[in-house]
Amino acid sequence: MLDKYSIKVIKWPLNQSAKVLNQLGITANQTTLLGFLVGCLAFPALAFQQYEWALGFIVFNRVCDGLDGALARIQGISDAGGFLDISLDFLFYSLIPFGFVIANPEHNAIAGAFLVFSFIGTGSSFLAFAVMAGKRGIENPVYKHKSLYYMSGLTEGTETIASFIAFCIWPQHFAVIAYTFGAACWLTTFMRIYFGFQTLKTQQES
Repeated sequence: MLDKYSIKVIKWPLNQSAKVLNQLGITANQTTLLGFLVGCLAFPALAFQQYEWALGFIVFNRVCDGLDGALARIQGISDAGGFLDISLDFLFYSLIPFGFVIANPEHNAIAGAFLVFSFIGTGSSFLAFAVMAGKRGIENPVYKHKSLYYMSGLTEGTETIASFIAFCIWPQHFAVIAYTFGAACWLTTFMRIYFGFQTLKTQQES
């Protein structure tokens, strides 16, 4: 929901940073991999309840996620790079709630499982529509420079980052935040399924 606004704020610094990285010979795929590997360090940090470190690794991962897209727009957007980016993103998204479950299984296990379950809904509806949109040549009027159709919703990247940050700042309230964000994810899932189905049905009938 907030991505179209946050992108306007971070676009300039990301583009300027990407120009420097491009001059240094760093590729978009290298940035994707580095961001994922460093982001994975959030898991042991969470397991040992080192939430400040976990927050740093999460932020680094998300910055790299923005930089790899900016680099790809300079170096050329590729299907392989888009596949790598989205695959590692979804793995990272599920890793964070799992880390909180390991940190405090007694209080966080059910909430963490619910959140990962909700990510299955948002992820599958997002990717399923992207496949069909690509097959039918449906272009996204908002995110024109993505490697696949970026379907909007109530919970997008900005909201996910905000929830991860909130988890690290207030780990004692993980369950409440996870249930709240998970419920919003399910609203997004239902919206995507409904509007995605209607869009594809209309496209097929026209």
